[in-house]
Amino acid sequence: MPGKPYELSYEQLRNPYDPEEFNFNTTDDLEPFEDIIGQDRAVKAIEFGLKIKVRGYNIYLSGLTGTGKTSFAETYIKKIAENEPVPDDWCYLYNFDKPTHPIAISFPAGKGKEFKKDMEEFVSIIKNEIPKAFNSDDYEKGKADIVKEFQEKRDKLLERLNKNAENQGFKVNTTNAGIYFLPIIDGKALTEEEYANLDEKDKAAIREKSQKLQLETLEIIRTIKEIEKEAEEKINEWEHKIALFAVGMHINDLSEKYREHDKVLEYLEKVKKDILDNLGDFMDDGSEEEQSQILLLSSTARDESGPEDKYKVNLLIDNSNTQGAPVIVDFNPTYYNLIGKVEYETEHGSMVTDYTMIKPGLLHQANGGYLILQVDDVLRNIHSWEALKRALRTKKITIENMQEHLGLVAFSTLRPEPIPLDIKVLLVGSTELYHLLLQYDEDFKKLFKIKADFDEEMDRNNDNAMKYARFICSFCQREGALPFDRTAVARVIDYGSRLVDHQNKLTTRFNDIVEILAESSAWAQIEGSGHVSAEHVKKAIAEKEYRSNKYDEKLLEYLEEGTIMVDTSGCVVGQINGLSVLDLGDYSFGKPSRITATTYIGKSGIVNIEREIEMSGTSHSKGVLILSGYIGQKYAQEMPLALTASLCFEQLYSGVDGDSASSTELYAILSSLSELPIKQGIAVTGSVNQKGEIQPIGGVNQKIEGFFELCKRRGLTGDQGVIIPHQNVKNLVLKDEVVEAVKEGNFHIYPIKTIDEGIEILTGVEAGTKDENGKYPEGTVNYLVYEKLKKFAKYVVEFGKN
Repeated sequence: MPGKPYELSYEQLRNPYDPEEFNFNTTDDLEPFEDIIGQDRAVKAIEFGLKIKVRGYNIYLSGLTGTGKTSFAETYIKKIAENEPVPDDWCYLYNFDKPTHPIAISFPAGKGKEFKKDMEEFVSIIKNEIPKAFNSDDYEKGKADIVKEFQEKRDKLLERLNKNAENQGFKVNTTNAGIYFLPIIDGKALTEEEYANLDEKDKAAIREKSQKLQLETLEIIRTIKEIEKEAEEKINEWEHKIALFAVGMHINDLSEKYREHDKVLEYLEKVKKDILDNLGDFMDDGSEEEQSQILLLSSTARDESGPEDKYKVNLLIDNSNTQGAPVIVDFNPTYYNLIGKVEYETEHGSMVTDYTMIKPGLLHQANGGYLILQVDDVLRNIHSWEALKRALRTKKITIENMQEHLGLVAFSTLRPEPIPLDIKVLLVGSTELYHLLLQYDEDFKKLFKIKADFDEEMDRNNDNAMKYARFICSFCQREGALPFDRTAVARVIDYGSRLVDHQNKLTTRFNDIVEILAESSAWAQIEGSGHVSAEHVKKAIAEKEYRSNKYDEKLLEYLEEGTIMVDTSGCVVGQINGLSVLDLGDYSFGKPSRITATTYIGKSGIVNIEREIEMSGTSHSKGVLILSGYIGQKYAQEMPLALTASLCFEQLYSGVDGDSASSTELYAILSSLSELPIKQGIAVTGSVNQKGEIQPIGGVNQKIEGFFELCKRRGLTGDQGVIIPHQNVKNLVLKDEVVEAVKEGNFHIYPIKTIDEGIEILTGVEAGTKDENGKYPEGTVNYLVYEKLKKFAKYVVEFGKN
């Protein structure tokens, strides 16, 4: 018989934090801690990434959800950004040379708003002063002098024409249709009838004189038109002079104010020229009543539209109230939200727009600073990812109509001048997405050269425990929660270890911690306590579990009543209890399963029934194949292996994966071959390699607790327990009731290193080690297995000879 197996003491099943390590009574005695905890590697990466200004050194923050990536990035960057220069304002202005291509002009922070106000005041002034200037006596007198001069010159030319006509015997008749010459005989103008009665000789003489007179008349008319044109030019010059007097002073004032902005000076000159070229648009064209009636009759007239609309300033980005560099965090980076857009209005059934309807995007708002986005949000929005990469590659923000690119809608659009981009983008996402982008997107590696990898766990030591306490303090102050006493903080620390299944680690997924903090405070308030104690934390954890463990309870009912068949007492050959974990997302729990093995003569090796019917995952199938290697290496060195072993997870209908049951399956095979019964009160977890060494697994706490709960409901006998890999001892953070049961000797946990150790615990029979002759001692497990396989081989060799 083997000696008493090594089992864990109750002190080894968890590592409770001692509240006496703290030197405070409640978290009200502490200073809040706002920095991130346990992410030194990620913090150093972010610090370096923010300092390097070379193109392509944007940052990807990777890690599990709840580790504080976004909140830390925002908080940390804002501290840096507040000491950085405020970026420029940006405006879009009308392009007089190419109206469909609005021009972009930058101003120092606050100057864009000032320029917009200056232009609004300028427009208001010229709307009043231009009509006033043209209604003045000086304007009318100057215009009248030009008209008078023109009329005098014209009258002189017409007088000369009349004298010439008279000398030639004609009378000049001027009408709206033109100039006519009537012949005169005996001082009387002839009628058409009288002219018709003249003889041909007189008619010929009249025609000759008329032709000569017409030539002279054409010359005079040409001269009159030249004088008229000259007069119009003089009137235009006079009007320009009057308008320039009204406008020029204000333009000059603006030019002087913005003399250091060449692009603004160029724009102001074009404004002045446009006003002078379109003075008629600024004149009064009737009474206010007449204008109102015109606007009412025009259904498509825009509110307050006028010639001065071209001089409006579209203040796209106003940083007048910005402190330091902008830090923008967004969770809806659609294509237009990202790069901006040109809005449209319906007019006469068509979509129309102008430069004042250009709207900024996130890149405009964060330009000169930092933009924090969730990578899955960007990837989910069509074209956003390509637009972001294009902007980072070109270092320009180009507003484009996505529908026009896709050819979905045909209508006129604007081509706003691209704005230079100077930005640091931080993408927040999972590690899986990072590696996918790295593998399949060539641009990603060029644009996001810095990876800040957030860990999900950190060392459990007094320093980090104190940071936990100060984090709880900051939560209480921020959310108005009750303070936590030292016992409550210690219990939260234990819960942090539980979340990562490690006695010497703490979780950095503070979203999960915050849930317990909030619920613990709520339970304390319900009970009327002035602070949160360990009992309140314990209750919050239990109630949170209760809200999610319906399926766990249902399975336990089926197990307890025998619907799902799992024995927790007695001994059976070829039958063993395996342990698995079911993860529902918000809750995971352990579930015991019956595993059976049958062995017989054959050459198929180990047959995995789940694999045969395609219910086995690759990891589980690999684990089963390893068993063949172990059996062959250990027992079939001197004989052929004539074995068929059939393995099955009984009453399993949803598939199985993972290799944590490989050692369990091997025990069932060894029991079947040796015909030694296995204790059903002991469940097993752990994977095995081909050398028979036990390897660690995950979910050890849930697996132990799942089997313990079934045993507890059926009644603890003192012979029940769980076999686990020895490497998983450090992962034990078990519930109080399991620890108490072990302390009282009602439940046992056995850490093992090899298959031989496990089979001895399960059968109560020594495993057996080969002696100097290579033989196993009689009666041992390995001896019985070897003899059975030897008999199988002999039967195969001799079969058919008799």
